[in-house]
Amino acid sequence: MRTPKRLYAEERIIYHPELLTCLHCGDLLVTWNSLAWDKTVQTLDRLLSIATRPGRCPHATCPGSRMRLLSAVAQSLAPPGSTYGYDVLVRLGWLRQHQRATYREIHTELSARLIISEAHVRYLYQHVYLPLLACHERQQRGRLAQVAQEQGGLLIALDGLAPQGGEPQIWFIRDLSTGLTLRSGWLAQLDQPTCEVFLAPLKHLEWPILAVLSDKQTGLVPAVATILSNSRHQFCQVHYLRNLAEPLAEADAAFKGELRKTVREQVGALLRQASRRSPGHAGVLTVTGLLPSPVEEPPAPACQRPAPSASPTASDPEAEQVITQLVHHTRYLLTLKGRPPFRLAGMETYERLHNVACVSLDLLAKRYDPRLAQLYHGLRSALSPFAATYQACHQGAAWLRAIAYILEPVPTHPLSAADVAGQLRSYLDTVQRRKRSQGVKFASH
Repeated sequence: MRTPKRLYAEERIIYHPELLTCLHCGDLLVTWNSLAWDKTVQTLDRLLSIATRPGRCPHATCPGSRMRLLSAVAQSLAPPGSTYGYDVLVRLGWLRQHQRATYREIHTELSARLIISEAHVRYLYQHVYLPLLACHERQQRGRLAQVAQEQGGLLIALDGLAPQGGEPQIWFIRDLSTGLTLRSGWLAQLDQPTCEVFLAPLKHLEWPILAVLSDKQTGLVPAVATILSNSRHQFCQVHYLRNLAEPLAEADAAFKGELRKTVREQVGALLRQASRRSPGHAGVLTVTGLLPSPVEEPPAPACQRPAPSASPTASDPEAEQVITQLVHHTRYLLTLKGRPPFRLAGMETYERLHNVACVSLDLLAKRYDPRLAQLYHGLRSALSPFAATYQACHQGAAWLRAIAYILEPVPTHPLSAADVAGQLRSYLDTVQRRKRSQGVKFASH
């Protein structure tokens, strides 16, 4: 039997539920200590390792404490039980349904972009793609009825995959509590009549639709207002904040690139030297198996140790290890990855390198070491030209966090949509005035 090829994910993402408050008591949800929906997903353009941390109500007497709310974004990446993304299924179905391609032809195209066998192409089409098209045939109606009865109705999410080259776009209506797909279909266009036809079967459900979560597509908003007029409609704040943070994320990415280049120019030789040096056994970091590394002998008693050298630069194994670890940590900080809108790699790299410089200065005050001095002066020279850029990015990040705080619901003091919109509009006007007065280069959408 052939050994399966290992998949190494390019990115690890842990999602959290988009709903922040309990549907029954209105209190803030707490997250579970365990992960769900934890798997590796192959898409057409990347390999991801994803998971979601479920949310529940903290009160044991509340029905929400027995719920396990998952992230709608995480569940929109791949179907349950499959490690292939929805975009893979979309491409597979389009090739089969509209171009009449054979399984071998589909496999030839898909295998150029991901790891898949011809037998699995057939399986995905027959056992995953076709059931998605036929999911309205109530395969999971009993489970859906139980959840709807417990929470008094359904919470649904509307989302579609981005079309490719003018092709029709596949859309899904999914229940947030169970992850079940209520409807899926190809939409040739996203105008109001098309969206109304797609949403119309929801009116005939015996359970009410409590809330709808979606993006702000042009034809979708009036269609939801017409078909589901008695349901609350909330736009996805994650998409909104991510779009709002695009200029800031672009500025931060450029900031990170220039900062990393400058740091390597200043202390690159030190970092490369540290990668070749290793405390312990000649570059061997960890050994397991039947033949482990020999146990080091304990240090000699204090009475047998030689007198310490009077030189402040005398070699000390413990000091050498601290300095080596500090240099290794500096090298690691140049590889940080960001996750907009709130985790920006450029800002985080600058802040943590600044902390390394401060620690180096404190250590130099106690004991001089040429490597430590080179690290401190190199980082100080590298960070100084970017102080203004960091302050500008820091200001933009503060504005973004303030906007997220305005949009976050407060159970104890609920506000109407008009009140929240008024607060947001007022704050955005304030940001625009401050941005013009401070000369911040990046602009918000």
